[in-house]
Formats: sequence, structure tokens, C-alpha cells
Amino acid sequence: MLKNILCLSFAAFLTALSGLYSQVQANTMLGDIPAWLQKHVGTGEGQIAPVVLERARALHQRNMRQGKTRNACYLAMDATRPSTGSDGAPGRRFYVICEDRHSFRAVSSGYGNGRNLPRADFSNGRTCARHFSNAEGSKLTAGGAYLTAETRTSFKGFYTEAGKRVPFYRTFVVFEGEGDTRNARERAIGGHQATFLRWQCRFEQADSPYADKEGFVPYGQMVDYTSGRSNGCTTWSEEVSREIISLVEGNPTSLYIYPEGDDIDRVALAVGRGEPISQAGLYWNVQCLSEIGVPKFWPKQTLQPVINQWRRSLPKQTPGVLPICQ
Repeated sequence: MLKNILCLSFAAFLTALSGLYSQVQANTMLGDIPAWLQKHVGTGEGQIAPVVLERARALHQRNMRQGKTRNACYLAMDATRPSTGSDGAPGRRFYVICEDRHSFRAVSSGYGNGRNLPRADFSNGRTCARHFSNAEGSKLTAGGAYLTAETRTSFKGFYTEAGKRVPFYRTFVVFEGEGDTRNARERAIGGHQATFLRWQCRFEQADSPYADKEGFVPYGQMVDYTSGRSNGCTTWSEEVSREIISLVEGNPTSLYIYPEGDDIDRVALAVGRGEPISQAGLYWNVQCLSEIGVPKFWPKQTLQPVINQWRRSLPKQTPGVLPICQ
């Protein structure tokens, strides 16, 4: 009986110690963060985890000192958080922080959906991301340091709005990466509205600058996947997309995405040992870690040969032709 009581007391002591360590670690990370911003720091709904803010802020300040950006606002993302919040609304895991305005906004964002190939399954579920990579063609999110670059607006086709056929244009914010993310341009990684046009048919409009050589333009159905999965890019709702594009167009800023490859490897190692990650000084969203079990980072040098071999194995196909709209 006494042994059981002592064991329970020791377990409770460890739990309390873990909580105290996390709080001390968070307080240490906050450092010189202004009081108005500290109230947004935490692991709750609409908050930013200490390590994510610390790294995003450090990246922003470094880029400002080096003259890479003059934008007073900076961006961050926590890709360990779930797609849906506790209230059923899109999960808020992307952050827009403007310290000069005392402005902090947490919004939804997509993460990479990955692929399921014969030699490797690195696909992600709808709620939480388990797999991450910087390999081209992986369709996965790669954590690390980025800088927003130019914007590109492209025509995607026509759709129906208020009973009329109207063109849909989508603006893409190009990301420049460094370190493990330096191939961001090669991967066509950036940010855009979480909407695409599912083509259904084509109709004749020869006077359109987007008509093909036969005088036809594509028509389709608008699909909104806000807070869902993406092809590895960062995706936002229509409203947030407009806000962020206006913020960074012609005025580059920093973007930090968590977790990086080393973070993922360390968390995976701690989970494998049965060690609480907070005791190891690590961070992952509790809900998502419970769902995915062990996260995995696929380095480019490991995954790229698998993707390239799969691409070479695909049969050559003749591009399909859209039917004429009725």
C-alpha cells in the first residue's frame, strides 16, 4: 500500500515538474517580447506557441538588420496544429504579426497532403500532418525560414457567379527559402487563396485573351478548401488571402514555418523512447501528436529518388480535351 502511494506521489511530482519546466521554458523564450504580444503566446486556440514566435521574431529581426525586408509585419505558421478548432471552425495556425501596430491575427491555413506511392506512403490525413519534406514533387510542407518574393496572378478559367460566367484569377505569393527550404522556387512553393477551379467543359469566346488556338476557354466549378490540405503551399481563405497579398506585394517580409526537420526528428526520438516531449524541451500540438503517433521528416536526398522513379514509371498519356459546354 505504502509503495503504491509513493509511486502515485512520484508520478504526480513528475507531472507537476513537467508542467513547471514548460512554464519556465516559455517564460525564458518570451524574453524581450512586448507585454501586448505575450498575451497571445501559448498553446491554446488562437495562440502562438513560444518556440514558433521566438523563431519567427528572430528571423524577422535578422532580415530587417540585413536589409532584406523593411516590412514591419511578419508571418509565421505552426503546421503541428489541427485543421479544425475545438469549436468546429477552421483551425487557426497561421499568424500575421505587426508589432508597430500592436496587431496579432491567427488565421487558418492548409498544409501539404503528400502522396501515397508504391515505394513510400507519405500522405497526410485531413486533420493533422504527420509527414513533412523538402523534396520536389512531394506535395509536403517543409518547415524553416522563408522570405516572401514577387506575386504572380494567373487566369484559371470561368465559373458562374450571380448567374453570369466570370473569369477567376488567383494570385500566388512566391516564397524564397534558405537552408533546407532553399529549393522553394524549384518546388513552386508559395501562398495563395485556398480555391481552385475544377474544369468541366469549355465554351467558345474567341475574343478572350485566354482563348486557346481554337477560340475556347475553360469553364468549371469553384472549389474552396480553406484550412484543408494543399500541394505543399500555404493556403488561406479568400479574405485572408487578400489581406496578406496587400501586406507583402512589393514589400517582402519574413515567414517562419514550424516544425523544421531537426524538430521532427527530435520529437520522433522522444516519442519512440516514451519520453514526454515537454520534458525533453520539445513542442508539438498535443491533439495532433496523439492522432499521428510519431511524426516523420523525409529529407530530400531520401525521398527525391523515390518520386523520380515513380514519375519515370508513369505511362505517357495524351492530354485530354474538355467537352463543349451545353
